[in-house]
Amino acid sequence: MLTDQEILKRIGNTPLVKLESLSNSKTTYFAKLEGHNPFGSVKDRAAYWMIKDAEEKGRLKRGETIIIEPTSGNTGIALTGIANLLGYQVEIVIPEKASEETKKIISSLGAKLYETSDDLCPKVGSGTDQSIALATSIASARPDKYFSPNQYSNEANFLGHYRGTGPEIWNQTEGKVTHFFTGVGTGGTITGISSYLKEQNPKIKTIAVQPQQNHLIQGLRNFEESAKPDLFLRREKVVDDWITVTNDQAFASVREIFEKEKMLVSPSSAAVYTGMKNYKIDEGCVVGIFADDGRKFKSLYAQQKVFTEEDFDRALKEAKHVSKIVYM
Repeated sequence: MLTDQEILKRIGNTPLVKLESLSNSKTTYFAKLEGHNPFGSVKDRAAYWMIKDAEEKGRLKRGETIIIEPTSGNTGIALTGIANLLGYQVEIVIPEKASEETKKIISSLGAKLYETSDDLCPKVGSGTDQSIALATSIASARPDKYFSPNQYSNEANFLGHYRGTGPEIWNQTEGKVTHFFTGVGTGGTITGISSYLKEQNPKIKTIAVQPQQNHLIQGLRNFEESAKPDLFLRREKVVDDWITVTNDQAFASVREIFEKEKMLVSPSSAAVYTGMKNYKIDEGCVVGIFADDGRKFKSLYAQQKVFTEEDFDRALKEAKHVSKIVYM
């Protein structure tokens, strides 16, 4: 059994794995497997940095302050898990259409859940705007009791990637990375990593992957239907190009990645894979962020006819690069 400090020390330093199905003699493709963080996603980094930053600034008091945060899933899991280790209560505001597994995990870790209903939240993407509004209103009404890190504007979210994930990618590729792909939610991952990489080599190209409108890809946002977060707006010029991925493409890629790479990935990771696959690159070293794995999406994959429940269980047993997660 790991101690609390040992769990926290496992945040970051995630593996970079070659994607054989995309690589060729001129271009090598890699997936940065963020599902290897202790609470299972790239959001462990932002959650830890935001909590520690708030502690340093005196915004959090253990045993007194309640952390409240809007999220479509992974940040809620990471914040609840990490906050519990550090002695804080957590309340999470989440769109109703987030996966049932995600909501159960957050509840099992000890958070109180507020769900924004489908009439306020017709889709996971733009629905997060309503979640943000609700969390902000609860926190602002009781500043003596509540603190909202607000991942959508918190600079510590950016710094977790600028000082953590970006340098990891640079070192793991020995400075050879030429193209960087990731989905966009808060903007912290893409701006933090890209800002660091471009400081090392301004020629590195950053490609943002966004889902279609009215999408089903938890954690990502389509900026034609959903507001750009403040955190992203501060540094949006680091993005060189955009590629849009449909629901059908992403869910088809979930199956393709399993068949070709024996990886069980999340819809957002599959969207990034699709973007990497469909974007023309003649030569280089390409890195994509796989934000989490597919373990939270059994019911969604059954609904979308990606895997039957039996196929999903079999795939999980056969899958490579499956890490040990604290809540499993």
